[in-house]
Amino acid sequence: MGTVGLALPWRSRIPAQRERRSRVEPERLASGVNQAAYPGAEDAALSAACRAGDLRAYERLFELHGAKMKNLARNLLGTTADAEDAVQETFLKVQRSILSFRGQSSFATWTFRILINTCYDARRSRLRKKEVTSEPEGEEGAERPEPRAPGAHPSLRMAIERAVATLSAQQREVFLLYEVEGFHHAEIAGVLGISETASKNTLFQAKKSLRQLLEPPRSREAERR
Repeated sequence: MGTVGLALPWRSRIPAQRERRSRVEPERLASGVNQAAYPGAEDAALSAACRAGDLRAYERLFELHGAKMKNLARNLLGTTADAEDAVQETFLKVQRSILSFRGQSSFATWTFRILINTCYDARRSRLRKKEVTSEPEGEEGAERPEPRAPGAHPSLRMAIERAVATLSAQQREVFLLYEVEGFHHAEIAGVLGISETASKNTLFQAKKSLRQLLEPPRSREAERR
């Protein structure tokens, strides 16, 4: 199903009569509030416009967060094609369940929570298929998660990827959201449904585990002396 450029699939799924005339402007909201100065105001306006069935609001949501969503999904799933599928499925789920959004978190946080759940659904489905077909894990030529530093030596990138893969699911999620995607702990707490303190502690434990895995043996021996 992987597509190029994520051709917004809801145009063919949402009945045309549900689209409203109200427009969410990228630079200035209809209320006259500058979204650059008040980013939370655009978040609220987008959720309201999406609830009203305005397809342009979904497009604006993708413009704001689509690239970050795709990058996160790629790091969780491993390939661009799977990431694109997960992002498209997430937007369809957002459209189908928009009326259940109560505003207890930001609209973006709610959307990313749906994305992470979608990624783990996809991983579970993939594991079930492999169990049935007995295929070896990891196909030849499969893409690797995007490295944070594109210029990193391939052997170092592979070592980091292997180390991150050994983390617990929550440690991996917090590490990727904070270190790779640039989320704050308050945002991570909202996305994962944990406290800020838990997010900070989980990140600390993740970094500690990665240091133990990646430090050269001589460095660890020197610390014990």
